[in-house]
Amino acid sequence: MRLRIPTNRLKIILILLLVLVGIGTFVYNQYLINNLLQQERTAVELWAKAIEYAGRPLHKDTRQDLEQLAGELEQLGGLPNGVQNSWVRVIQQAESELANVSLDLASELIVQNRFRIPSVVVDEQGNIKFTRNIDEEKLTDQRIQELKRANPPIEIEVGGVESSQTQYVYYGESFTVRLLRYFPYVQIGLLALLLGIGYTTYSSIRRAEQSSLWVGMAKEAAHQLGTPISSMYGWIELFKERNQDDESSLKIANELENDVKRLQNVAERFNKIGSEAELKPRRIAPILHQVIDYMERRLPQLGNNVKVHREINDNVKVNVNVELFQWAVENLVKNAMDAIKSAEGNPYVSVKTRHSNGDLYIEVEDSGKGIEKKYHKEIFKPGYSTKKRGWGLGLSLTKRIIEEYHNGKIYVSESTPGKGTTIRIEMKQTNKVKGEG
Repeated sequence: MRLRIPTNRLKIILILLLVLVGIGTFVYNQYLINNLLQQERTAVELWAKAIEYAGRPLHKDTRQDLEQLAGELEQLGGLPNGVQNSWVRVIQQAESELANVSLDLASELIVQNRFRIPSVVVDEQGNIKFTRNIDEEKLTDQRIQELKRANPPIEIEVGGVESSQTQYVYYGESFTVRLLRYFPYVQIGLLALLLGIGYTTYSSIRRAEQSSLWVGMAKEAAHQLGTPISSMYGWIELFKERNQDDESSLKIANELENDVKRLQNVAERFNKIGSEAELKPRRIAPILHQVIDYMERRLPQLGNNVKVHREINDNVKVNVNVELFQWAVENLVKNAMDAIKSAEGNPYVSVKTRHSNGDLYIEVEDSGKGIEKKYHKEIFKPGYSTKKRGWGLGLSLTKRIIEEYHNGKIYVSESTPGKGTTIRIEMKQTNKVKGEG
């Protein structure tokens, strides 16, 4: 026994699955981002410490001693300026080179090799002191403001005690973090795509199974009808032979024969379900008149006040399979006649045709109880019926004949509850009629 999941329930299950996966992805992704952001901040803080360390004067005691000695020597007459200046330049050069080496080492080992984090150091006046991983042409005021909004700044002190200066390190996010922020959307999009493909495939398989079942049932019904139809032909011929002189009996026999022929046509229609319909250009008017004539004679009496209006163009041709097309129109006319059984006032059924720009429109209108707008599409789905004993297959079959076999369209053109319904068929003409509007 195969387990079948209803289509609506399957949709709900897939949507819930997508939501749960989406929530889980966002939560876990945010966890990874937070960890990376913490590591990046640690790396930038180490780089900032390196800047702070590099900005401090080295050999502070030695510098103070030299400055004190220079002052004393100056009181005594001083050393030659060249010698004194040489001492100062040597110390400053050593400080500068050591500071640069410290800063570059910190940048390469701590920040760049682990994370390429865009960073900028500014002083209290907003002047840029250092940058990292930012192209100079992209270093605009707007970019600096973006970095300021991205993360809380890291504050550092550079220089000696007497020349101390506060500077601020602003930094953004590495490419890895930015990529991770978009990853959940990409993952959910791909998952939604896969679920959509899966659902479409499942729905296609279901439709194919239903179609195969329908085709099998139709062909089996046609096969089963074949034997009793042949037998009925034989009995009618026997009845005619025995009542050749009775005009009334012969009339009844002829009507019975017409009905049996109709039944044989129905069997032929069932037999053609699932096969490629052979379409030929046919004038549409005789087909419609034949259907309406038959339905008027064979359906239960609707009352003498029922009017059947016809406004059918005699010149228009379309490519049709006559048996299948008649079946479709019969279903529409029968539904219209059923709809006016309980209608008050002056009930009527109307079949009209008109053409425009190569398109043929066939409209079947009734003055029945009408259809609410929310059911305009539902009535063409298998199983929908307002009748107590209805199977809800008539309009579904009609839609399939018009759209799948004749490449046309069928839909509720207009319907007002309590006033009536108009169902329209659209098909392509095989010839254009002169003067068409």
